[in-house]
Amino acid sequence: MSSNWSVHSAYSDPGRHRALLAELRGEVPRICAAARNVIAHYRIELPELSPARHDEIHSRWLEAILELDQERHPEPLATPRATVEKVAGCCRDHVLFVVGALRDRGVAARSRVGFASYLTEGYFLDHVVVEYRTGDRWRRVDPEFAPGSVEFDVEDMPTGPTAPFRTAAQAWLAHRSGETDAELYRVFPESELGGPGFIRDCVVTELAHRQKDELLLWDAWGDVAHQVDDPLVDELANLLVRADAGDDTAERELARRYRDDPRLHPGDVITQYSPYGQPPRAVRLR
Repeated sequence: MSSNWSVHSAYSDPGRHRALLAELRGEVPRICAAARNVIAHYRIELPELSPARHDEIHSRWLEAILELDQERHPEPLATPRATVEKVAGCCRDHVLFVVGALRDRGVAARSRVGFASYLTEGYFLDHVVVEYRTGDRWRRVDPEFAPGSVEFDVEDMPTGPTAPFRTAAQAWLAHRSGETDAELYRVFPESELGGPGFIRDCVVTELAHRQKDELLLWDAWGDVAHQVDDPLVDELANLLVRADAGDDTAERELARRYRDDPRLHPGDVITQYSPYGQPPRAVRLR
């Protein structure tokens, strides 16, 4: 079931910048280092970003991210960039960079949406990591963090319900069973975005990313809060967890539901929100 993830989505395709990714010879750590070299987290690393650059965080497509980088740095992706000159993005963009580079090599890779316990102590903050196929298993990597910067191996992360990164599906099921406090799941501790409804929305985003619609974390379509109810998310979360355990029937059912249920996938146009508080805008997808 992993062959589909070795083929580019519209989001991960580097387009005319494919040769730049090909220059990143070596293993996954080198690709992750290049992602950190090209992209800086808009809130953590670029807190004083000029309003004129706020739209960078909406670059969306890997080709667009690389295009913006090359306008400033017409040189190899591994050549050091000053932090202030990096492309403003977030975890999703670091992940898309690595996923795109791996798919370009024919490696099955995908983005996983969920929550990390290692960003702010005592909280589970929304986050995205990479999974790629190696041998007979999926290996999980956090490209935003250099090796040694956290207490676990970011190049082969532990998995499971008590791991430092929980998928949105795992978080939802833990909330529904009363095993965790949903109010600890947020964008950042002071954010208004958090709690059960936020986790529910993240399960839908997790499904979209699994189906290779690697949307921005602030994209939306329809009215998820009212159209996608808790029982449906229970079903989706259980299917996602079963698929992670290697259940091919669950994997096929997820693909079928995503394809057939208009509540679960974006159409040609999505609503793009902004962490900077800019007015929502309609964006036509490729």
